[in-house]
Amino acid sequence: MPLRNLALDFDSFFASVEQQDRPELRGRPVAVAPVLAESTGLIAVSGEAKKLGLKRNTRVAEARRLCPGLVVVESRPEVYIDYHRRLKAIIGSCVPVKKVQSIDELECELTADFTADPERARQLALAIKAKIAREAGAHLRCSIGIGPNWFLAKVASDMEKPDGLVVINDADIPGKLLHLKLTDFCGIGEAMETRLRAAGLSTVAQLYAADAAQLRAVWGSVEGARFHAWMNGGLQERALPEPNTIGHGHVLPPAGRTSETALAVLHRLLQKAAMRLRHTGHYAGSLGVSVRYRDDTRWHEDRHFNETQDTLHFTHVLNSLWAARPRAHLRLAPLQIGIVLGDLLESSAHTGDLFAAETENTRTRLHSAVDTLNKTFGKNSVYFGGAHGATDYAPMRIAFTRIPDPELEEIDRSLHRRLRPVQPPPPPPDDFPSI
Repeated sequence: MPLRNLALDFDSFFASVEQQDRPELRGRPVAVAPVLAESTGLIAVSGEAKKLGLKRNTRVAEARRLCPGLVVVESRPEVYIDYHRRLKAIIGSCVPVKKVQSIDELECELTADFTADPERARQLALAIKAKIAREAGAHLRCSIGIGPNWFLAKVASDMEKPDGLVVINDADIPGKLLHLKLTDFCGIGEAMETRLRAAGLSTVAQLYAADAAQLRAVWGSVEGARFHAWMNGGLQERALPEPNTIGHGHVLPPAGRTSETALAVLHRLLQKAAMRLRHTGHYAGSLGVSVRYRDDTRWHEDRHFNETQDTLHFTHVLNSLWAARPRAHLRLAPLQIGIVLGDLLESSAHTGDLFAAETENTRTRLHSAVDTLNKTFGKNSVYFGGAHGATDYAPMRIAFTRIPDPELEEIDRSLHRRLRPVQPPPPPPDDFPSI
């Protein structure tokens, strides 16, 4: 089988960016936290900290105890996204980027020049590493895996960390993989490992000896047969459903665990989600609200309506849902809240309400003006009153499956604080005399 895919995974990405961007942190154990609070969990740790036994999700206070001399820095999502874009451009100049798997992981497609020659593919990977070090910084290291499909390339990228490079070709399957654990394969978590062991498949050798029908039975779906094809180098494509929701969630700080603050933050989250909805060119036909309280009581409710982009309509629905909470919940302290706009519809498929066309057109112009002002002068320059007092809550965060757009959630620097993009000067006419 030819080598088709290259998987590139940046090592300790957030912490490495901090060390590249701030020379005083280089060579020191560094941890990144979403906020500078002793009770929060770490979202990234540097290689130096990992060598001392520190792991992600460790509480800051516990991390300081385990790792004396640890430097804890607050997350800077906009900086990480800027580095991600630069790195993607550098990598794309060497090999086609097929898909962004996450902010620190890219799937690339090998061209015909490299598919039949493992050594040439390896030299390409080394050239990518060198170009990253030269043009973005030597502290931004990555592990690269090369294989006949994305699945095996991803497995290869995890086999030698940090700064690794592993090629898996036809002759390496399965010998090069037999030392791995079942959970080293994408798609096998703790629950699936339990099911595999119950079926008598407790080692990678036994997993490879199983046929497609056996794995389909373990998975209980066609995913088992696809997994069999992937681990043997096949190209079974998995059609992932398009996301049909836009939402945001937030854990309230101790001082904000009141019903009044929770509602204001929900309005803040709703206005962020509605702006994203309009930016992506969708309409929403439902709105859901969820609350988890300190005693772990949970509540969720949603409403359906004709598809709209109207923040004012969403606001009325949110207020109605909030008022309909169970009476017993009014005495509880909210801990975590979330808002979801669902049943998304592309703009091209939307048919306006004949009897509300004038209102819809007016609201569309209003929201367009509000969005433009916020993208030009910064988030919350203009906001609806329900979010008053909560505009500092729910800052931009990077989720595993979604890289936020700073131009939307923070400020669009290309506008240069103007209400319209700055247009480049027109090119000179062909007959313009040269100087």
